[in-house]
Amino acid sequence: MRILITGATGLVGQELCKQLLDAGIAVNYLTTSPEKVETKTNYQGFVWNAKTGEIDTACLEGVTSVVHLAGASIAERWTDSYKKTILESRTKTADLLFKTLKNTPNEVKQFVSASAIGAYPSSKTTIYTESFETYNPGFLGTVVEAWEQAADQFEALGLKVAKVRVGVVLAKNGGALEKLLQPIKVYVGAPLGDGKQWQSWVHLEDLAGIFKTVIIQNLDGVYNAVAPNPVTNKTLTKASAALLGKPLILPNVPGFALKLLLGEMAAVVLESQKVSSEKTETIYSFKYRQLHNALADLLE
Repeated sequence: MRILITGATGLVGQELCKQLLDAGIAVNYLTTSPEKVETKTNYQGFVWNAKTGEIDTACLEGVTSVVHLAGASIAERWTDSYKKTILESRTKTADLLFKTLKNTPNEVKQFVSASAIGAYPSSKTTIYTESFETYNPGFLGTVVEAWEQAADQFEALGLKVAKVRVGVVLAKNGGALEKLLQPIKVYVGAPLGDGKQWQSWVHLEDLAGIFKTVIIQNLDGVYNAVAPNPVTNKTLTKASAALLGKPLILPNVPGFALKLLLGEMAAVVLESQKVSSEKTETIYSFKYRQLHNALADLLE
């Protein structure tokens, strides 16, 4: 079995590659940086560039599933130009993959796309399942809708299409946890806004495991990649500080202050999505179901 991955050198991509290789599954990956091309046993890099339409079609040899993880970070200030980068880094890359698969002989049967729980509108009361149909009216919802539409086009090629809606990723190096810990470590950590917004989190190891399961079982449809027990921002902040042995001595950071500091990007930390993992639990058994266990693994 051989998989083609975009975004393989990113946080999620590295863990997914590790798990696939450990399972004896070969990995081809696409990179925009020629210096990142490696050739190892069952691990081979190829160059592409969505802006110029360049792609090494040899990347498709023997591949049965394509996993699309590429996308610019949303944790940069949302200027008009960067918002365009966030969107096009997901959709233009998918378009190039679609064009390549359409015009190149291949054995691909499945297209798996990363997505995000930012698809769901902000709410402190609703529990969101994959069947919820209305996208978040803000910028994040606009991005996810376009991202998922870019994935859906692969159905026209007769492929199974799976969309994995990723929650707040907790990891040792990188992801949301790293940014949360920075102020806590220097004694200026505090819950954000009223602290009551739901944060549907997932341990990096489980996140990659969900992608791996979707690939191996050749699944299609939407899956929420979130642990079974979401928490509020206040709970996440307090639990992280406690494990680090750092006190939280400051009051909550007001929402208006975050909006002044971050602009529209404040939505990333102020919006609330309580997301169900019930469907995902029918295909995958979580290793980290409770926040304390996840944080203990990452911090202790």
